[in-house]
Amino acid sequence: MDQTIAAGANEMAVRAERELEALVGVSTPSGDIAGAEEAIAICTALLPVEASVQRPQSSTPGCAPDLLASIPGRGELRLLLLGHVDTVFSHDAHGPLDRRGDRLYGPGGADMKGGVVLALGLARFLAARPELFAELAVLLVTDEEWRTSEFAHVKRFADYDACLCFEAGQWTNGAEEVIVRRKAAGSLRVTATGRAAHSGSAPDKGRNALLALAQAALDISRLHDPHGSQRLSVVPTVLRSGDTLNVVPAAGELLFDIRADHLDAFAPVLEAVPRDRGGVKLSPALVRQWPGMDTHAATEGVIKRAAARIERALVGTDRGGASDASHFAASIPLTIDGLGPRGGGAHTSEEFVLAASLRERSEVALALALEILGG
Repeated sequence: MDQTIAAGANEMAVRAERELEALVGVSTPSGDIAGAEEAIAICTALLPVEASVQRPQSSTPGCAPDLLASIPGRGELRLLLLGHVDTVFSHDAHGPLDRRGDRLYGPGGADMKGGVVLALGLARFLAARPELFAELAVLLVTDEEWRTSEFAHVKRFADYDACLCFEAGQWTNGAEEVIVRRKAAGSLRVTATGRAAHSGSAPDKGRNALLALAQAALDISRLHDPHGSQRLSVVPTVLRSGDTLNVVPAAGELLFDIRADHLDAFAPVLEAVPRDRGGVKLSPALVRQWPGMDTHAATEGVIKRAAARIERALVGTDRGGASDASHFAASIPLTIDGLGPRGGGAHTSEEFVLAASLRERSEVALALALEILGG
């Protein structure tokens, strides 16, 4: 293996588990300002001393400001390291990092505090070699897990040469994998307006919003076609309706998670929502639209050469989940995601990081960064 990479990965890995313990130890559900500020304070302390720190506004109103660190260099290329500190876990579901054998369990460890730790370690490594880059930026956002508004940072980095995002890594068939293709993601909300009535003495005078939404869920789900030309998935995820046991529910909402190769596949789903079902008015709206990502062609050569540096298989692949990397891919063709440590159980009580992968994925991140920057 390239000795610069071996030494750099060792330096990153020696600190990574303790830094992950510190970050996982802070409860950071999306939207919680105090938790986000504490996590950002830890990340700021772990940045290279050469970094200048800004706190741009989050894309989501009411969230803590994001963290943007910039390190000037003497080279030619601009590189962005990307991550998020928020998690899907409530304070009640939070707990400290717990090592069980070769696994490090903790909420948000894989998605994506483990990746944040590696991004900060890579930033420190590169900051000591300013001849490699013109500018190095680290962007850590506080709202990735629940954002429905437009992403605020795309224009700021439009002239950057490369973006490395540190969502969780993976391993398949003996090869390290990074992510170069993601589906577009959308959230469809269908609201229902019916009429309340006593469910015992006058049930037929009501217009049942719950039944209308349930029928709409079945109708719209028939568009689910993950093996079709657009790889469209249409999955109902949340149904809310009714407040009282003996009243016909007059209102409610139904949510769908939609994924496809391209955003234009969502329009037929929206059009398929019936506007009236049994006298209940149904109103559909797309409340979140994240673009897809396909940087396979632009990144194939870089990934192949990085694999030679670490002397093991490294390939670009796809993943269904959404990521902020997708927002940058259109303006930064050399965007690679999935550089974080390997693990599993994301968004569940059994989320974990494989301890050994902290070093192994440090090697991957270093190899890609050095190959991109010509180091």
